Amino acid sequence: MRYVVTGCAGFVASTLVDRLLADGHAVTGIDDFSTGREAFIERARALPGFELIRGDLREPQLALHASRGADAIFHFSANADVRYGTEHPTRDLEQNTIVTVNVLEAARRNGVRDFLFSSTGSVYGEAAVFPTPEDAPMPVQTSLYGASKVAAEGFIQAYAEGFGIRATIFRFVSLLGERYTHGHVVDFVRQLREHPDRLHVLGDGLQRKSYLYVGDCIEAMLTALRAPTGKVNVFNLGTDEYCRVVDSIGWICEAMGVSPTLTYSGGERGWIGDNPFIFLDCARIRGLGWKPTMTIREAVVRTVEWLVETGE
Repeated sequence: MRYVVTGCAGFVASTLVDRLLADGHAVTGIDDFSTGREAFIERARALPGFELIRGDLREPQLALHASRGADAIFHFSANADVRYGTEHPTRDLEQNTIVTVNVLEAARRNGVRDFLFSSTGSVYGEAAVFPTPEDAPMPVQTSLYGASKVAAEGFIQAYAEGFGIRATIFRFVSLLGERYTHGHVVDFVRQLREHPDRLHVLGDGLQRKSYLYVGDCIEAMLTALRAPTGKVNVFNLGTDEYCRVVDSIGWICEAMGVSPTLTYSGGERGWIGDNPFIFLDCARIRGLGWKPTMTIREAVVRTVEWLVETGE
C-alpha cells in the first residue's frame, strides 16, 4: 500500500510513519517543519520506501501533487496548541479546517479511497455524559482548537457522503510517549529540571483527564483501517480510566526522584478552553479487538523517562 501522512514530522505522525514502513508499506510524508522535528523522521528518511515533501498545506496544489496514486491519507497536520489559541484567533481555522479541506479536495480529485483524520476529544466541549460516547451531543465549544476540529469533521463527513471517500475520524484523548513535545508532562519535567524544589500548576490540580500511550494509539488506528466499516466511521481512542493532574504530578516526581512544594494558579481550568474532565467511552474501537497495553501511569512514567534521557 502507499500512504500519505501529513504532519509527518510530528509526535504521533512520525510514530505512525515508522510503523507503516516497518510493515512494508510506502509512505509519502508532508511537513512544513513549523513544529515537526527533523530528528523524528531521521530513521524513515534512511529507508527507500519513504518520500519527504516539504511544504505548507495551505497551498492546495501541494496535497494534490503528493496524493497522486495513494491508497489512503492519514491527515495529522494541524495546529495543536490549545492553550494559546486565543492569542492567534485565525490560526486554528487556517491550519486545521482549511488545510483539511485542501487535503480532502486532493483526495477527491486523485480518487484516494481512505481518509483517516486525527481529531480530538475536545470536540465534545464540556460533555454532560461520562464516559463520553461517539454519539454524545456536542455542546457549545470552549476552544478555537475544538471548534476547528468540529468544522473539519463536518467537511470530512460531507465529502464522504458526496464523493464516496471512506472517512475514519479518530477522537483522541491526550497522547503520551516517546517524541512527546508539548503538554503537562513536558511542562512539569522542564520546571523540575530548573527548580526541583517547587512546581507551579495551572488550575487547582484536580482536573480529571484521560491519556493514551502513542504506540497504543497507532495500533488502534491500524485496527480501524483494517476493519470492514462504513462510509463514515468515528472512534474514540483512550483508556478506560482517568487521573487527576495531581496524580500525574506524583508519578512524575517519583520518577524524577524529587519532592517539590506545589503552588496553584487556582480555578478548575488552567487556561481558556481547558476542559476540567475528559473521559471517553472507547467501547466501539474495543469492539474491533483493540485494547491499550499501557495504563495511564505507565504511559506517564515512560514519557518522563524519554524526556529525561533525551534532555527534552
